[in-house]
Amino acid sequence: MYIQVSEDFKKKSKSAILAISIFVIVYILMFLFTIILAVACIGGGILLIITKPMFLTLMLGIGAAGTGVCVFFFIIKFLFKKHINDRSYLTEITRTQEPQLFKMIDEIVKEAETDFPKKVYLSYDVNASVFYDSSFWSMFLPIKKKLTIGVGLINTSTKQELKAVLSHEFGHFSQRSMKVGSYVYNVNQIIFNLVNDDQSYRNSIESWASMSGYFSIFAAISLFITNKIQWVLSKMYSFVNIRHMALSREMEFHADEVAAHIAGSVSLEESLLRIELASNSYNNVISFYDAKVSKNQASKNIYKEQSFVMNFLATQNELEMKHDLPNVKLSESGLFNKSKLMIENQWASHPSHEERIARLRKLNIIKDTDNEHAKNLFQDFEKTEEKLTAKLFSKVKYQKGKTELELDVFKTEFEEQYNRDSFDKIFNSYYDNKNPDFTIQENHIVKDLLFDELFSKEKVELVYTLIALENDKKTIEAIASKELVLKTFDYDGKKYTAKEAKNLIPEINHSISEIQKQIQQNDSDIYHYFLSSTDDSGKKTEFINAYQLLSAYDASYEEKLKVYTDIAHATAFMSTKTMPEQIKRNFLNLKPLEDTLKNEIRPYLENTSISFYLEEQDVKDLNYYIENHLIYFNNDHYIDAHLQLLMRAINVYPYLLNRKYFLLKKDLLNTMKDLANSGYTEKVN
Repeated sequence: MYIQVSEDFKKKSKSAILAISIFVIVYILMFLFTIILAVACIGGGILLIITKPMFLTLMLGIGAAGTGVCVFFFIIKFLFKKHINDRSYLTEITRTQEPQLFKMIDEIVKEAETDFPKKVYLSYDVNASVFYDSSFWSMFLPIKKKLTIGVGLINTSTKQELKAVLSHEFGHFSQRSMKVGSYVYNVNQIIFNLVNDDQSYRNSIESWASMSGYFSIFAAISLFITNKIQWVLSKMYSFVNIRHMALSREMEFHADEVAAHIAGSVSLEESLLRIELASNSYNNVISFYDAKVSKNQASKNIYKEQSFVMNFLATQNELEMKHDLPNVKLSESGLFNKSKLMIENQWASHPSHEERIARLRKLNIIKDTDNEHAKNLFQDFEKTEEKLTAKLFSKVKYQKGKTELELDVFKTEFEEQYNRDSFDKIFNSYYDNKNPDFTIQENHIVKDLLFDELFSKEKVELVYTLIALENDKKTIEAIASKELVLKTFDYDGKKYTAKEAKNLIPEINHSISEIQKQIQQNDSDIYHYFLSSTDDSGKKTEFINAYQLLSAYDASYEEKLKVYTDIAHATAFMSTKTMPEQIKRNFLNLKPLEDTLKNEIRPYLENTSISFYLEEQDVKDLNYYIENHLIYFNNDHYIDAHLQLLMRAINVYPYLLNRKYFLLKKDLLNTMKDLANSGYTEKVN
């Protein structure tokens, strides 16, 4: 297969190689500098001692020599760093175990005209990737590439989609520019070791300095020089990686083209569009079981549960099904992204899905498809799922013997949890990222209002357009203030320079103001719609009460949150080195804030509708904390058990605060839903 490499690809390959070459030159120059410095310092030190042998010159000579040795060792210390690659999360599979999968890989390898991977692994997640065990010597020797396929991906793909995704990965295999990645990886390892991973080096310098006041002077000189070297290297890191990221984006486009030629454009597009839903579903299952650790509950098969969650979420979002899998359309994947701002992220290694899909549609390569489920490539996929699930949960430490949740129990509990933690679909996501407007004043203007119009797609888009505009404004303000450094950006289809950013802000402010007026009017219409939606005074009173309760809590929210920020700030000293007497004073000053925190937490614990969401042990610990006066520092030592209770109380407070807000909001929306379903809401005159 021959695919013409784009001019951008060639240009960015050259740029990445040039950047690496410049790094090598800079490093060699620094290396030579440290050799010259070491020779000069050692020679000068010896000469000083020989010229005038005495204690002072001996110490100065040793100090000078030590400076040269320390700086030289700093520049080569990465050679002595051992890199251990943990692959325990991967499960290797062989041709004997999975012949059909390997047959597919054979076909892809043949069409892509590349080498078969050295090894094939299964991972837990929704992903597929090429990787290599890169070392210093891999910059000069052939790279043995390996392939990882996520079981979460296989579980949510057709055979053709999996073929497309794997073809994309083998598209990387066929790129010589993969070699550049090995160089960049090692450059990054060197820079990281020299710039960030230097604590042991600094400890050695400090130990040397503590031996004598004479040595401390030379230790300071050594650190001064190495700090300057680190500054240069940090600049080189940005220089090399920005260019490699740009190349990586082109490599993704090239790999997509390889995949399209092998498996067709549509298969890769559909996989790309579903992958976020599949990943979210997998992560939802993992999060579900994170909360079950204290109950010693685990999963027997997270992938069956992933499938359930994916289909459940697809139903909730009214997605179509295709080949027994959710079919996510491009318009649906970006439903709530209304930003007009386009910035090429120079640190992004992958182009956006929108960019990739646009390229795929332009290629429009059609291939015969096999839309059978990808799991049928395996001899016994259920057994594989259970094996990977058992391996994943084997890393979790349970207090008692774990029990495995039945699938039906998981389905019931997940659905209940989802319904508890989300607002009714009737509101069409209007309130998912906004609250009711509490500034509305009741009026008696008669208007014809329809529920479906108040929560129509157009009205929901207003909310997300406002969110996007406000985010755009923050970004453009950052560009204008040079907090975000870039040369150009696109806004609403027009290119601007960074200097022109400030001129856009008034325009965005005007757009924000106009959208806000429309939303405020709609919120007012919603309020009056529900006020007028029933002749039942009891239901009307229930609506008003729920509205006022949320309004009152909203008004007090910032003040309540300040309790958290104040005590978090007041306890920050515990994470820094503080003298014992100061620690005692700090805890005395903390007492009034702690009393306020206890008074704030107490009613939440007494409210079973809120404490229900806490673990039983957390409730016990919080009650113990509230009812007791705990001492946190005694005999110049922190009392860890008491500090843990304090920090747990501090950290759980924002959760309680937000949980109550959510429940009050949900109560209001449920009341509104009941009114909407009461039979009086078809039309209001």
